[in-house]
Amino acid sequence: MSEHSDELYQQVILEHNRKPRNYGKLALSTHEAEGYNPLCGDHLFVRANVNAEGVIVDVAFEGDGCAISKASASLMTAAVKGKKVEEAKILFEEFRRLVLKEIDPDKDPHHLGKLTVFSGIWKYPSRVKCAILSWHTLKGALDKEKTVSTE
Repeated sequence: MSEHSDELYQQVILEHNRKPRNYGKLALSTHEAEGYNPLCGDHLFVRANVNAEGVIVDVAFEGDGCAISKASASLMTAAVKGKKVEEAKILFEEFRRLVLKEIDPDKDPHHLGKLTVFSGIWKYPSRVKCAILSWHTLKGALDKEKTVSTE
């Protein structure tokens, strides 16, 4: 990451950790899963309300985790709300590839938008699982899996 990118990354992580978007339990959810990262202890639940047309009408998360885990979940929920399930799964795959440095957001086509702030996390392998936990949990919920682990 460049110095500017690193600073932006830190600001975004701190902001979403302090004031996470879509944090809490949904009153109505059609899909839910529990995610756990045994390496660091991050533990969260992702719940979504998907309508008959396959649109994620609402999505939220709750649980305990590090700043990266919480910020990633916050940004994820904001990114997938209002999207079709298929679009959310595309975002999952693009985000997974981003944090593993399999795509370069400056060169490769993607739909990540603000999520590209995580583009340098691959430099910290132990933090990749923190960033991806909420995404695996969302995918698990959409695939009707009840429990997801990063191991």
